[in-house]
Amino acid sequence: MRKVHLTPWWWAVTGGTALVVLAAVDALSPVGAAAGGAYLVVATVLLSRSLRRGAAARLGPANAVTATRSTLVGIATALVAASFTTAIPVPLLVATAVVALSLDALDGPIARRTGTATALGARFDMEVDAFLILVLAVYDARTVGWWVLGAGMLRYAFVAAAWFWPWMRRTLPARFWRKVVAAAAGIVLTVIAAGLLPPVAATLLAAAALALLVESFGRDVLWLVRMNRTAAGLVSPPRALRRAGREESSQT
Repeated sequence: MRKVHLTPWWWAVTGGTALVVLAAVDALSPVGAAAGGAYLVVATVLLSRSLRRGAAARLGPANAVTATRSTLVGIATALVAASFTTAIPVPLLVATAVVALSLDALDGPIARRTGTATALGARFDMEVDAFLILVLAVYDARTVGWWVLGAGMLRYAFVAAAWFWPWMRRTLPARFWRKVVAAAAGIVLTVIAAGLLPPVAATLLAAAALALLVESFGRDVLWLVRMNRTAAGLVSPPRALRRAGREESSQT
């Protein structure tokens, strides 16, 4: 039997088809379908470009799981965007987020078991996590307050900072706690979206999720600061040593 290899665009087409079906049954407004479709196109273009840089055109098994999650995030994006103009089926949004979060526990083990773990796969997984958190935070903002958007914006603030400070582009060491925090934040925001909690409990949980994310990103930033200072010390000796060197050379 011939093995079928799927490119990233297969997932984009699948997700787009799902959006068309949802719009056809009035579960999604045109605005929502457009937002979800835009996410799928942009995500697929970026992934395809990254694959080509690595001389690959197709996804490995772990990345295929992540691509499935990304498709679900596109559907969640469409539903949240549509919620600003019309009522949406909240159980569908919650179910979509739950499946996406559940699949998040599979891509890493599959990559390790199949020997296909790559830096691209880890980055792809992280970006899908980050965007799902942002989408859920946008939806939950109307329940707990717009400050919860901070949970979704931290990743993008980190990326923006790296444009101004190149030393923040250094590859971070693998840290399991980072993955735990992202998963916990996604779960909390999904529970809030489901409307199962009283407002006070929802607000406290959202604040706890935001605090965990701040701690996790803060730890990464501190590590990068230390590495930058260490590298600067190796390249440029401390001022006292430079001064001693000048004095010694002037005496000879």
